[in-house]
Amino acid sequence: MNNFRYSMQNEPRGKELARIATCPFCGLPLERPKELDIKRPGDMPVGSCVCGAVYAHDATGHNLGAAFAEALVFAANMDWDLAWNLLPEEDYQDGLVKDYDLESNLIVPGGTYEGRRVNGALYFIRMHNEIQEATAEGVQRKLENAKPATPASTSAGLSSEKAFNRKQIEDMVRDYQVESLLSIASQDKRVLRELQRLLYSGDELMRMRNAEIIGKVSAIIAKSNPGTISRLLQKLVSSVSDYGTSVWGAIDTAGEIISTSPNLFIGYLPTLYQLLEEEVVRHKAMRAIGKVAAKRPDLVQKPFFFFTPFLADRHPATRAYSALVLGLIGATAAKADLEKLTSDKQEFDDYEQGNIIKRTVCQLVEEALAKLTGQK
Repeated sequence: MNNFRYSMQNEPRGKELARIATCPFCGLPLERPKELDIKRPGDMPVGSCVCGAVYAHDATGHNLGAAFAEALVFAANMDWDLAWNLLPEEDYQDGLVKDYDLESNLIVPGGTYEGRRVNGALYFIRMHNEIQEATAEGVQRKLENAKPATPASTSAGLSSEKAFNRKQIEDMVRDYQVESLLSIASQDKRVLRELQRLLYSGDELMRMRNAEIIGKVSAIIAKSNPGTISRLLQKLVSSVSDYGTSVWGAIDTAGEIISTSPNLFIGYLPTLYQLLEEEVVRHKAMRAIGKVAAKRPDLVQKPFFFFTPFLADRHPATRAYSALVLGLIGATAAKADLEKLTSDKQEFDDYEQGNIIKRTVCQLVEEALAKLTGQK
């Protein structure tokens, strides 16, 4: 993001220096953001540039995490699953333009224009070409039906920030309402506190869904407040030393957070390596490492022989996730060890997209071997 962030520090001041709002990627003038006809709580006006970048308008300049989430999801043609599986730099670039005045559609470096205070910001996302090919048509179709945003409509949107209570959040996690929870998180980071409380749920499916959602919520909040997420990660990893809490959702949640924002939080990955020494939580730690490896295998900087001993672990999930990690990091030297497990049909509970499913060790081993042979 920093490469495209506008620097206003050296700009001269004065309302006469207000200038046309332009795209931080291509420099072309921008149209005023529009209100989509499909309304969601707390949504923001959006727009697009001819270069393919899209942007979301934050009227306050203080809800940049929300603006990031809005722009990212809109760039993904409102496909939340796609949006939260994308990685910065690898799949998209982002940028920020500050001092934007919605009423005049101008940039006002001085912060005051025609007697009113200007605090707005435009948050940009530009998908890489291969993703744009899949999403751009849908994005443009949505904008064709949208109406130009006005200061009045934006203020109305801000005042509609909704309150929520503990029971509502718990019900939404139970019902796997991921999009609704992310929408709330983009407006109010206090939802993270309610989600943390659910880490201690006695329902395993509830815990797994909650861990996944916290990872995605953290990616939103970290855009504007990475310190909050760092403190959460520190709390999670320190709790693991106390088995009274570690057996709950701490390890899976840490893996989800690191995997959704690897560039920010990869420094916590060594903690997961250390947990592999503890048999009681080993399968959870390996599952969490697998989450990270699925997103950024290049950041799992351990040699293959660090993982191969765990292929002989007595817990089937540990064997299976070890195989998965070896496949993801491209450990071709481990093929012979993996082939010894192709007849291992012991079952374990796996989690995938809101569901716990029965899988066998050999299933993940076959997937790993397919990756190593280029079949997948």
